[in-house]
Amino acid sequence: MESDDAQGPTIGASAGLRPAIGLLASDPARAEALAREALAAAPGDLDAQLLLGSALRLQARLDDARAVLEPLAASPSASWVALHELAQVLFALGRSRAATGPLARALALNPGLAGGWRLLGDIRLFSGEVAAAQAAYDRMLGAVLGDPRLRAPAAALAEGRPEAAERDLRAILTRDPAALAAAHLLGEALGRRGRLADAEALLARCVAQAPNAYLVRQSLALARFRAGKPVQALAELDRLLARDPRDNRCLMVKAAALAEIGDHAAAVEVTTFLLEVFPDQPQGWLVLGHGLRTLGRGGEAIAAYNRRLELDPDCSEALWSLANLKTYRFTEAACAAIEARLARPDLRPEDLSALHFTLGKAREDAGRYAEAFDHYARGNAAERARRAYDPEATSAFVQQCKALLTPAFFAGRAGWGVDAPDPIFIVGLPRSGSTLIEQILASHPAAEGVQELQDVQVIADWLALQGGSGGGGYPGQLAFMPRDFADKLGRDYLDWTRVRRRLGRPRFIDKAPWNFLHIGLIRLILPKARIIDARRHPLGCCLSAFKQHFSQGWAFSYDLGDLGRYYADYVDLMAHFDAVLPGRVHRVIYEDLVQDTEAEVRRLLAYLDLPFDPACLRFFDNPRAVATPSSEQVRQPIFTDQLDHWRRFEPWLDPLKAALGPVLDAYPAAPPPRPSPA
Repeated sequence: MESDDAQGPTIGASAGLRPAIGLLASDPARAEALAREALAAAPGDLDAQLLLGSALRLQARLDDARAVLEPLAASPSASWVALHELAQVLFALGRSRAATGPLARALALNPGLAGGWRLLGDIRLFSGEVAAAQAAYDRMLGAVLGDPRLRAPAAALAEGRPEAAERDLRAILTRDPAALAAAHLLGEALGRRGRLADAEALLARCVAQAPNAYLVRQSLALARFRAGKPVQALAELDRLLARDPRDNRCLMVKAAALAEIGDHAAAVEVTTFLLEVFPDQPQGWLVLGHGLRTLGRGGEAIAAYNRRLELDPDCSEALWSLANLKTYRFTEAACAAIEARLARPDLRPEDLSALHFTLGKAREDAGRYAEAFDHYARGNAAERARRAYDPEATSAFVQQCKALLTPAFFAGRAGWGVDAPDPIFIVGLPRSGSTLIEQILASHPAAEGVQELQDVQVIADWLALQGGSGGGGYPGQLAFMPRDFADKLGRDYLDWTRVRRRLGRPRFIDKAPWNFLHIGLIRLILPKARIIDARRHPLGCCLSAFKQHFSQGWAFSYDLGDLGRYYADYVDLMAHFDAVLPGRVHRVIYEDLVQDTEAEVRRLLAYLDLPFDPACLRFFDNPRAVATPSSEQVRQPIFTDQLDHWRRFEPWLDPLKAALGPVLDAYPAAPPPRPSPA
């Protein structure tokens, strides 16, 4: 079913060179000697030169091979063989970006070159060009599978037309139900159309029929990863890598899957290995830097980000990543270079915002607060222009929750959900101290931090799409949810999160701040879950969010007025839950935690029914991975000098104060609740 092009070249050589060609794979040194003999007799013999270059490559004498092959490939009439050979040499030398030119020319001359498409796909994927990589892998499949009936559907996949591919493949399978290669491609087509469960099921059947079909199993691994099943994907990837430890595509997906389950150390190890293969790819160094930062290896992260900038000086994300380490300091020369880039008229919006946030951090570190705030404001304005946010919708949602989630609502559903005490939810706003609380709790031997999970949000989003029973979406659908379905959602949450619980501890911490919007849902499906509200002074919390370059997920954070309204809505909703679910939410005031850490930690552990453990006070010694912007701070002992940092920027905070209204004066208490809708 599967084949690949040979490692050696196909040379239209004279009869005298054919023995040498036959020796390439088994004895490249002898093939080299024969090629040199031929060149001594006929110095201009192109076939002999190509044979020599191939023989040198196969002996790993890469610089010598390049010297021979580059002149051959430079000719406008260069053969695909010469171009492919040169591409392989450049790739082996760690020059994957340089390899793409001759490789693309070789593939244009010989579209059936499966190994060339695979190499191009690997290069594109590691460089972050996912769509281009997928198209190259599709072309590889079309070349490898060999069945002429599959050329058109494979081409349709490569061209981004999965509907056409599915139609053609179903027609083939109707006539020939045993056509395994067609079923394999159909699985790929279904996945591209978003039918992930169907794709996985079909590819699993294909693997059952042909367990040794490497590319089919690879497609299954990818389908499982895309379907949100990283553990199952890793099992398939490990089987594949046992057969081919240097399968770059499998290694790249493995690194992503490891990061998905929170095994950042293993993900960094795989990424480091890949960078030995792709040392000239800027994107890989950025990914490595992020992984190292998560592990607390700040010095190595800085080196990785700087390597990214050496390869691509215009990488705004790498500059912001350095700034986001919080402890990194930019030189004045670096700031001047950023200012010069900001003056360019061709900047993309995402680069514009990243550069402004970077310069804002640099100017703040230098004590130039007016300039810093100006850059923060301009960076946020650039992000605000790219994303819609409707503060009225948030306020309306809060009012709907208050109207629906009454004491009577919960009393009528007593005993619903899964009685598992495992989950601990930390909710609130970003930059409220939630990462510090998570780090403290994750230092207790009975609790494990599993980062900010999307699972509750996924359930809420699904409920929002359900309108048939009259609930009008979410949260209205909660009123129509039957008990057995609430139980199922609780079990689903525990099943989905199990993959993240790698330490075997009885409790785990989901610190997605936005889950304060879903406390009603959590109470319904996980009634014994504990909920911690991380609350920080509204000016300190909102300003800190305003200064943080959130590239996604926090659309309210790009405007001081929006931030103030969101904070006020949050306080209003939490006050409602304090009233209707008394004692169910434990509040940690950030300033109290910083000023009297042990007392607050003891209160927190008592709420969680956990014994006090001194390790919680030495949370900064915990080597666990931390992926949030506070990763560097929580690896240091608590310090108090940032409690009132907002005062540096107070002259510019009037819009925030106005939006906060009575919430600001009442802090740390809540103002009188807003009236709920009738």
